[in-house]
Amino acid sequence: MGFLDGLLGGKRKLNTPAPDRLFAMTTANITFETALNLKHKQAAGIVFQALGTADFAQILKETEELVRGSAEDTGTVVESSEDEFGYRWIVLKDSDFDDLVVAVNTVSTQLEGEGYGDRLLAAVFAFEEERRPVYFIYNYKRGAFYPFVPKDAAGKSRDTERELRLKAQIAAELPLEPEMERWFPLWEIPL
Repeated sequence: MGFLDGLLGGKRKLNTPAPDRLFAMTTANITFETALNLKHKQAAGIVFQALGTADFAQILKETEELVRGSAEDTGTVVESSEDEFGYRWIVLKDSDFDDLVVAVNTVSTQLEGEGYGDRLLAAVFAFEEERRPVYFIYNYKRGAFYPFVPKDAAGKSRDTERELRLKAQIAAELPLEPEMERWFPLWEIPL
């Protein structure tokens, strides 16, 4: 808050995350493959809290049609599902990693443009390391990424040690969430 804002009783304007931070994933992928031996699983997803309104349903339908329309050029496959907690997933599959990032951005930009940006939870990019899943999660509210490495598929425990090593290895590549207590696990990711 500035000096005049304090004197005049003005409210502090909250900064919103920079929308272009999502595209940092495209350049980070090169480091993932070459230096870290992480291979992308040709899938990404975006998860959000859906509304039961006709307006939201129409916007979601138009968004999926927009992505499917561009898929004719890119080859991106679009699927939609709901998880056990009632969150909606749009799952995107494409062998070209850059196309996945663009498709995720298309979905989030469309929802934000229609006034539903506050419904966006996260974008998830799936990788594999020695047949183990590794996820990079982009938190829309914070405008930052964090790694998520499940220890096993059944137990709902995470490999915090590997997540910390990844943080150290990719800190120069991605805008990372500095507060680790905000590294929320997402279980049963449909990627």
